[in-house]
Amino acid sequence: SLVTGDMLRLGGTILGTINKGDPFAYPMPDGTTKDRSQEFVDGYRELGIEALIVIGGDGSMRILNNLCRKGGIPMVGIPKTIDNDVACTDYAIGFATALNVAGEAIDRLAPTAASHHRVMILEVMGRDVGHIAINAGIAGGADVVLIPEIPYSLEGIAKKIDEVRSEGRNHALLVVAEGCKTEKGEAVTTIQTGGENRYGGIGQYLAARLGDVIKAETRVTVLGHVQRGGTPSMRDRVIASAFGVYAVDLISQGKLGRMVAWQHGQVIDVPITDVAGVTRAIDPYGTLAQTARGLGIYIGEMGG
Repeated sequence: SLVTGDMLRLGGTILGTINKGDPFAYPMPDGTTKDRSQEFVDGYRELGIEALIVIGGDGSMRILNNLCRKGGIPMVGIPKTIDNDVACTDYAIGFATALNVAGEAIDRLAPTAASHHRVMILEVMGRDVGHIAINAGIAGGADVVLIPEIPYSLEGIAKKIDEVRSEGRNHALLVVAEGCKTEKGEAVTTIQTGGENRYGGIGQYLAARLGDVIKAETRVTVLGHVQRGGTPSMRDRVIASAFGVYAVDLISQGKLGRMVAWQHGQVIDVPITDVAGVTRAIDPYGTLAQTARGLGIYIGEMGG
């Protein structure tokens, strides 16, 4: 069937998506927002939908929580975001695939960095958290990993690159999450059509600032939306399948207002109230951060 066969191999958000469709603050043509949540509920009923499974990230879970509080719609949630920042779950659909893409990019950049004696900066997605950056950096053998959760200094980066050179290596690899701020704590954004600010540009910022300090040729690669597409990884397929089965079971059991989650290798469900408004960030003193430090990766100034 389509669900168990061909659909598993399709990458991207094949159902379609929108990140500006909050029914409680719907954007209007005149630039204002309007509460259209009742229209949403009415339309749901008119279509005869028996239950709704919301698949998305922190914003989607926040809307789900608000709709559950409003009442009238049987709903459950499934976490899906490559940022992997949804609370109460170890994994969200999409993260494993995005991590594979970032890891492959590092593997492809490393030979170029070595042959051309360059410092290569890879900018990956991660608006508020650094799950992709720190996991890819550890797996790919990066020298520097910068994430939004941990402050850094240009001096610290330069010192690490000097250490690499003193060991006889003529190149270095930096992985940075797009949401990282400058060393002064200022956001790096670009203005898109319509005047909307988007995170991005931290890689170019670092290259410009480091160029004179480290006296080395620096190149920047921005993965961008390449991380969002492609064939889903095997792990993502398994997690998505498990989440889907469990979500349907929740609805059939009448357990509503819940989000499916992956914890300690098991699929469970948690109250959506525990998820809404909470971000799952990298712990600056947790296993990933300590692993990076133990490997000699510079990840910032916090925690030794």
